[in-house]
Amino acid sequence: MNHLVVGSVVPADDGRQEVRFRLFDIVRQESSGGAAFIASTPMLRAVGHRISDATYEKITGIKGVFSTRIAYVVKSGPSSYGLYIADSDGQNSQAALRSREPIISPAWSPDGSRIAYVSFENRKPVIFVHSLATGQRTVVANFKGSNSAPAWSPDGRRLAVVLSKAGGSQIFMINADGSGPLRLTRTAGISTEPFFSPDGQRIFFTSDRGGSPQIYSMNISGGDVERITINEGNYNVSPRISADGRTMAFITRRDGRFRLAVMDLEGHRRQVRVLTDSSKDESPSFAPNGQMIIFATEIGRRGVLSAVSVDGRVRHRLSFAAGDVREPSWSPFIN
Repeated sequence: MNHLVVGSVVPADDGRQEVRFRLFDIVRQESSGGAAFIASTPMLRAVGHRISDATYEKITGIKGVFSTRIAYVVKSGPSSYGLYIADSDGQNSQAALRSREPIISPAWSPDGSRIAYVSFENRKPVIFVHSLATGQRTVVANFKGSNSAPAWSPDGRRLAVVLSKAGGSQIFMINADGSGPLRLTRTAGISTEPFFSPDGQRIFFTSDRGGSPQIYSMNISGGDVERITINEGNYNVSPRISADGRTMAFITRRDGRFRLAVMDLEGHRRQVRVLTDSSKDESPSFAPNGQMIIFATEIGRRGVLSAVSVDGRVRHRLSFAAGDVREPSWSPFIN
């Protein structure tokens, strides 16, 4: 242990709380910084997250994610679904939407102000964009057939979506208000689960065009298609790219078990590491600093959320009230 954090909480004159902390470098025997906050009692948890972020960044040089949030879906009955927003540790959850029909594929906008998701409330999959500040919901894709798998472009101006309006599941680009649909893939097979590279110039996606589900990438005009998973077996899906573009998280099938893995996109050999020993992993999502991945898995026939570091050394399970918890999505950094 090379560092020590000490702090205090004392009542302020106006009824709020004064929180102070200081970080010490034990090896160098010197202070590494600190801060003071004035906050109401209900805001003390948020202050604790800010202190954790500052401490983590000071020690590691990497921005902390304790103050970020996660979105996820809970099924609590045969006809009871909810889209929830919580702190990054799963606490302080609040319902953004409740529905009698399934909700899937929540995706945060790059500024953290909106969430795109798929709702079946109209008896078919329709893509909505939901403002977290106002609760206003806008339909952005309600074409003939299925509308699914929304993914935001890094500038927040467009969405990659999967539509079946032209026959089969194909990837389209639309503006964030739903206008201007542009078809990107044209194959006899399925193309789905799009995800933008951090520079916005490429889209990673899942397709069975080669006979089995594999991960590919293409430029944003739909050309220059490259297969990414080549030597990783006959089932690889759900690509998610870290914010620095160096790592891809995905779900791979090994010995009949669906497990979370990561691929090094920068290395010439594109080395792969399987991070979990579970059997029904799905829906990976990177923390905005790229150091952790949240994902859904199943324990005792119940969906739960877990998080693991990209090197596989740190693992923890998030705690929620009763219900089937799935479809996690980690927010960007929120100011």
